[in-house]
Parts: sequence; C-alpha cells; structure tokens
Amino acid sequence: MNSVVSARPAAESAESGGGRGITLTAGELIALQARCRAFWLPARQPSRSALAGPHQSRFRGRGVDYLESRYYVPGDDIRNMDWRVTARTGKPHTKVFQEERERPVMVVVDRNPSMFFGTRRRLKSVQAAHIAAAAGWMAITRGDRIGGVVFGGGVHHEIKPAGGRRGAMRLIQQLVRWCNPDRQDGGTDAFSDTLQRLRNVVRPGSLVILISDFFALDEDCSRHLSRLVQHNDIVGCQVIDPAERFLPDGQFPISDGEQQAVLNTRNRRQKDRFASVALAHQEEPKKMFQRYGARWLPVATDESGVDRLGMELRRSRAFG
Repeated sequence: MNSVVSARPAAESAESGGGRGITLTAGELIALQARCRAFWLPARQPSRSALAGPHQSRFRGRGVDYLESRYYVPGDDIRNMDWRVTARTGKPHTKVFQEERERPVMVVVDRNPSMFFGTRRRLKSVQAAHIAAAAGWMAITRGDRIGGVVFGGGVHHEIKPAGGRRGAMRLIQQLVRWCNPDRQDGGTDAFSDTLQRLRNVVRPGSLVILISDFFALDEDCSRHLSRLVQHNDIVGCQVIDPAERFLPDGQFPISDGEQQAVLNTRNRRQKDRFASVALAHQEEPKKMFQRYGARWLPVATDESGVDRLGMELRRSRAFG
C-alpha cells in the first residue's frame, strides 16, 4: 500500500495536533514531553560512551559499583586497596569498579512512500514521528543522548546524538522536516542500505529503535541486523494501519502514485489473498528480529504509540 490517503479526523490531543493526524507540527511533538517523564529506557548492553551517565559501561575504572578485586600493580590508586582480601591472602589486592556511562539512543525512522498511508486516526508517518519524539524525551529524562536517522524516499539524514533538550529539539526539527507528506522526494529505499550505514555510525552499547512498516526489508537486512544486535540493544517497532490487517467488503480504488486499480474485497479469493499477504508481512519481520534476540513492538495507527512504547520498555526487564 503505497498511497497517500487522508486519515480519519482525530480527537484533539497532543498526539493528533493541528495536523489532525495527516501533517506534523513541532508543537505536538514538544507536547509529548510531559507524558514521557513517567517512562524510562532500560539498558541491557553495557554502554561504551566516554561521558558520565546512569548506565553501566564496559570500561573499568573508578565508579559507583564494585566489580571485583585483583592483584595490586604499581600505579594503582592506593585509595582503592582491598585490605580484607590483602589480609586474607597475604598479597596486595585493589578493588575494581564498574563505571557508569551515558548511553546513546538512536531512533531510525522510515519515510518511504508506504509510510504516508492511513485510514485510522493518523498516517503511519505521523505515528512513527510520535514514537521517535517520545523516545527522545524518555532518553533525555534518563540523562541519555538522543540521535537518529531519517531515511526513505531518496533521503538519508543522520542526526548526531546530543544530550538534554537541545538533543530532543534537533530530532523534532528533522522529524517535522521529513515526515510530512509534502516532502516525498523519491521512490522506495531498501532498509538494508540504512542498516549498513547504521553499523558504521552507531556507538557500541547504544539503544537503537527501528521504526518502520518494514515493507522495504530485503534479504540483506538479516545480516546487518545480526551484526547490530551483537553490541547494541535493538527494538523493532512496526507501524501498521488497521486496513493493512483487515479490509471490509467493498470496492476500493487504490494507487501506487503512478498506476490505479480497484480492489474488490467482495471477491473471496482476493480477500483471502490479501489476508495471507498481510499476515506474512507482520510475521516475517517479527521472526527476523526475534531470531537475533531483538525486541519487537507492533503499534497500530489508531492507538497511542507513546504509551505503547513507554509501557513496553518499562515492562521489559530483559534490558536491565
């Protein structure tokens, strides 16, 4: 489904905004901050950032949490001597601590033509932007840095991770710039190209949230995803419109922007074929992510993506 269609008018809220689910405004994404303060982004992979922060790091040195004791070597800080182990073994030992480091959070947002579609409450592109902005507000609430990648439709724009409100606002600025339907600049870009670039820019120990409908997956995605999960926490967030799961009986004009056709769902064969394709589209990306131990989060356009993301990340203890 690669059409741009009008979403149903949504109720006035921070998530519908002035664009009523079709266009994005900075104001509606900024308004999500208050709702995100209660949520936190957990971590499973130890961070490797060089900046101080609330997450454990693979770096060893002076920090908050005791890790182990080892033999003293010349040059070690005498203030870290483990006198109990030294007395018990008769050999000098020093304590080693686990440092705490700030963690980068990267959101990857798909803006391929299939994302500019919606029949319930908002377009998929708008839902994706809400989820990305929410991830940004949750990240800076925890003291993390937030960055991102917006790709698709001939665009690949990288946002370097930054901390505080400045980092969140930089992300919001690019989401508003690229996730509105008037900025469709090209055809469909393969998801694997973005994953390959992501491997070169993401810092080990990052939390990476991939937000897409995953229509642009190809055979190379599995290889890149398997490499990314080795050193990062990965969340696949599939944005789905209810019409992509089930169509009522009727005749519906459809278009890919160039050609037009009529989909007749009163025809049982066509309806069954549609249901089979829809199920495969939901299950295949899910299996790929779960195969490598990445988390999977489906979000419909007619539900709160902010609440779904926040509750899923807070509920999951697999990260912490």
